Amino acid sequence: MNLNYSDEQQMLRDQVQKFCDADYSFNKREEILKSDLGYDANFWKLFSELGWLSLPFSEENGGFGYGPIELSVLFEEFGKVLIVEPYLSTIVLSGSVLDKSNYAGRADLIESITSGGSHISLAYLEEGSKNNYAFANASLTSSDNSLLLNGTKALVLNGGNASKLIVSAMMNDELVLVMVNADAEGVSSITYPTIDGQSCAEISFENVQLDESVIISKGSESIDLLDNAINIATLCISAESIGCMIACYKKTVEYTKSREQFGQPISNFQVLQHKMVDMFIESEVCKSLLFKAMLECETNEVTKNKSVSALKAQIGLSGKSVAQDAVQLHGGMGVSDEMSIGHYLKKLIAVDALFGNSNYHLNKYSQL
Repeated sequence: MNLNYSDEQQMLRDQVQKFCDADYSFNKREEILKSDLGYDANFWKLFSELGWLSLPFSEENGGFGYGPIELSVLFEEFGKVLIVEPYLSTIVLSGSVLDKSNYAGRADLIESITSGGSHISLAYLEEGSKNNYAFANASLTSSDNSLLLNGTKALVLNGGNASKLIVSAMMNDELVLVMVNADAEGVSSITYPTIDGQSCAEISFENVQLDESVIISKGSESIDLLDNAINIATLCISAESIGCMIACYKKTVEYTKSREQFGQPISNFQVLQHKMVDMFIESEVCKSLLFKAMLECETNEVTKNKSVSALKAQIGLSGKSVAQDAVQLHGGMGVSDEMSIGHYLKKLIAVDALFGNSNYHLNKYSQL
């Protein structure tokens, strides 16, 4: 088994690193988070020009046809600088659903996404659903030659910026996915930030009139589309977490070399050296699991979900442990918003909860 990155994959990593190092400073990120959009529209357009928005889409739909490995490379580098642009919501979640579907309008929608012109969000979670996306309380019913959508969706990533929404609902006792204009009559939303600064929304649908042409999928196809999208999204945020962990480790080593106590750098103290070695080991363990998961997502349909759950379960434990140690070794400054290290902890806490926490994935792993 070849565990080396290809030349193209290494070029992608180098390109993303170059952007992050040159343009995405911590102060720039803080400035972006305070903006009305919650992301930088110019950076999003640059992502399009660099081809990053086209990476995972099939060549048939105008993309590059890259897969889990390339997405993992991209997200690992994103994690190192805590990029907040809505790649996960628009490209990975909504994009995966559209790309794998038989929806008649998918080509035009994907073109609008990859050009950077529009955002589409996936609205599938509901309060109390506990990551069970095979069922929904939202309903789609027939009424006078049209369809009526009713229900409320929670934790819709980038929902406030989306021009269209992919919504899950029950119709005739089966799950359907439908495309809804975010500004349609009867659609209302409440936008709020998550602990890591991401933009989310709770979106309600009250007698939203639709026609048959907006149905993306029905029944088992809907479940398969969601399962594939959420699985690859879980892989992506796990890779992002590894980027965060690497950054935590490196920033902590750098800080302890510059911070002095008792006339010497605190990096000379053996107990702190042991702590930083533990941080490095936790990062490497997760990186090994990432290699296994992304390779199986690429080649093995049978075991890919199990490998991703094993990765996510470990990420939830190791990620928070590494970030907490990093904060502790930075002292009081570690919890201040003016220093970046505390923001990595917030990110890793948020990642643990997203798409199921460690306990959820450990249980899922045992059942697969």
